[in-house]
Amino acid sequence: MNAFLQTPCTAFAGHERLSSGPLPEVALVVKKMIENRGSAQVIIYDDTTGRMIDLDTRGTAAEVVARLAQRGAPAPLAPHIEAAEPAGEPRGRGRPRLGVVAREVTLLPRHWEWLGTQPGGASVALRKLVEEARRSSGDRDRIRAAQERAYRFMSAIAGNLPGFEEAARALFAYDRSRFGDLVAAWPEDLRDHAIKMAFADQATLAPSMTASPTP
Repeated sequence: MNAFLQTPCTAFAGHERLSSGPLPEVALVVKKMIENRGSAQVIIYDDTTGRMIDLDTRGTAAEVVARLAQRGAPAPLAPHIEAAEPAGEPRGRGRPRLGVVAREVTLLPRHWEWLGTQPGGASVALRKLVEEARRSSGDRDRIRAAQERAYRFMSAIAGNLPGFEEAARALFAYDRSRFGDLVAAWPEDLRDHAIKMAFADQATLAPSMTASPTP
């Protein structure tokens, strides 16, 4: 099963949550509901991005899943090259060669000069810099991703509800308490899903990342 079919998602009929789970499972619940209720408006949201997923419910269940699988089929891979090993450095026993994707990087001359003086050359130095940045900004990146997916979901389904704009401000301030107060009167399924998308990872972050901003 390809990665697209494993996408965690949630289906809503209006403000009512119908089903959550892997995409094929949710898609078949939606198909059954549309067949039973006629022209019911049902939308599937990607729980990792907050974006809507278009669904063609025509045909059998197998045909619906097959179309989804086709959409998620991997694109042709870009040419790969093997990373050059530093001159004179023996290859360790059992050490696999690292395959990397060749892409253009645009830097100023002074950047190239600095990279050229680093052990292993520019490619090795850039990989180290990227890994270091990923480690140091991991919590901030997760918060930003959560804010963006929650905002996409909220904009699509709750943009006309009372308190939407203030709730969006609280979301981007990462103020869970105020956000909860502002969406408390929203339909229960919608409210709970928005809170989950925005703050599900809060307990795993460092204390300094979860503290609410000072007014």
